[in-house]
Formats: sequence, structure tokens, C-alpha cells
Amino acid sequence: MRDANFRDLQRGPKGADNECDLKFTNPLEHSQIIGFLQGLRNDIISEFESLEPEARFEKKPWNYQKGEGGGEIGLLRGEHFEKAAVNFSAVSGTVFPGSDGQGPFFATGVSLITHMSNPRAPTLHFNIRYIETPQSHWFGGGYDLTPMGFPYEEDTRHFHDTAKKTLDQFHETIYPIFFQNAKEYFYIPHRGKERGVGGIFFDHYHTGNPETDLSLWKAIGLSLTDAIMPIYRRRIGEPYCEADRQLQLYLRAHYVEFNLLYDRGTKFGFASGGNPDAILCSMPPLVRW
Repeated sequence: MRDANFRDLQRGPKGADNECDLKFTNPLEHSQIIGFLQGLRNDIISEFESLEPEARFEKKPWNYQKGEGGGEIGLLRGEHFEKAAVNFSAVSGTVFPGSDGQGPFFATGVSLITHMSNPRAPTLHFNIRYIETPQSHWFGGGYDLTPMGFPYEEDTRHFHDTAKKTLDQFHETIYPIFFQNAKEYFYIPHRGKERGVGGIFFDHYHTGNPETDLSLWKAIGLSLTDAIMPIYRRRIGEPYCEADRQLQLYLRAHYVEFNLLYDRGTKFGFASGGNPDAILCSMPPLVRW
């Protein structure tokens, strides 16, 4: 991915009546946000690779065809990570691809998914994003944990305790709200169940204090490896049998159903003309119905 693409984004998207002179509402520098996301992604990739004896991430850049910028897909297929995707994007365009904004937009974020070889190691989903239009700007994202048939109380407790500790630094009311958001968002209506053991989720987060909002958003991103790595270190070496594997593949199907039918990120990605390979990185390598 050429750095020039991201420098161009700092000026705002081009339009017929707007030669990169768009005045956004947020005083935060796009370069500051992009720089943090790229550093966070590199740190997560390093942590995941530390569990693999040999496998390393393969990276593939892409350009945004409907505007400016692009992103990079990062895929790991190894001994413990059957498939892990850690992706970055930073794009801008002249037509906002959704009902919650209009006109030119800037959007950037990091998203990841893990599908583990060992059925006793849970699937992890994470993303943080920043979206901006001339009228507004907001942060969003979160992380959630999905055991594939083998929930462990100590893992769930650690995952949620990490999130709570992170958010309590800002205000003790935030975690309960983000927790409930996740409980409602990561629900599979046609299955009548949550897809996992929950986590935190937030969208359109904009309190009017950009620096504080940015600090909270960064803290969530930085807490991810603390939330998941102790769990993976405990579980990737546990014994399992073929029946465990078949249960994992069956429950992965429910994960696929949620992502294709209900996930906002999937819908936004397709609506904005994003890279299909990057959008569908969340799909597991093997699944059964």
C-alpha cells in the first residue's frame, strides 16, 4: 500500500465541486488516526505470530475503486490459527454509503477475525473504526468472543474483566452500556441466541469531546491482546477429538449466518464498494451445516 494514498486522505475526498478542500467537522488529524491504526495492527500481528512456530501473515494491498485510498489484507494460516485475518483500510469518497450520513466521507479502521485449529480455542472478532462526513464524525467498534462449543468460565470472566477495566478508566457507566450493546447486536434472530459469550460494542460514539473520545477508542484497541492472548495460550494445546471438531464446524455455520445476514460492517463494506476479499475475510475456512 503506497503511503501517498493515505497522505491524500488527510485532505479529504475529491468531488466535482470540491478539489480536496472539504472541511470536516472533527479537528483530529486523519494522519494521527491512521498512524495509530497501522501501529495497532502491526502489534496484533506480532502477538498472533508469536504463537506460530513457522507461519507468518501474508499481506495483500488493495486500492479503493470508488474514491481514494485503500487498504491491506493480512492473512495467517498456521498450526494454531487455522485462519486469522487482520485488515486495515482508509478510504474516502463523494457519496456516503449508508442512511446515517450523506455527501463526502472518510472512513478508516482495523478489523480482525480468528478461526482456531483447536475447537477449544474460541473465535475472536474485533474492529475499531472512525467515520467522518461534513456534518458529523463518530467512532465505533468493539470485540466479542465466540466459543465453538466449549465455553470456559475463566476465559469469559477474563475477557470481560479486561474490557471493564479498560472502560472504567473513563467512566464506570460505559462498560455496562457497551456490554448490553454487544448482547443485543451479536444476536442471531433466526437461531434465537447470541452468537457467543459477548463482549463490547459501540457505534456512532461522539460525546462532543474529540480528544477524550479518541483516547477511549484507542484504549479499547490497545486492550485487545490483553483480553485474548492469555486465553489462546491456555487453549491452543488442549487435547480434542473428532467429535469436538465436528461441533466446531457446525457452530461456525451460525457465525457465517450472522456475518452475512446481519453484520453492519459487511453491509457497509459492500455498499461502499469495498474489496470483497477483505470484507469476506471473516468467513471460516471450513464449515458445515
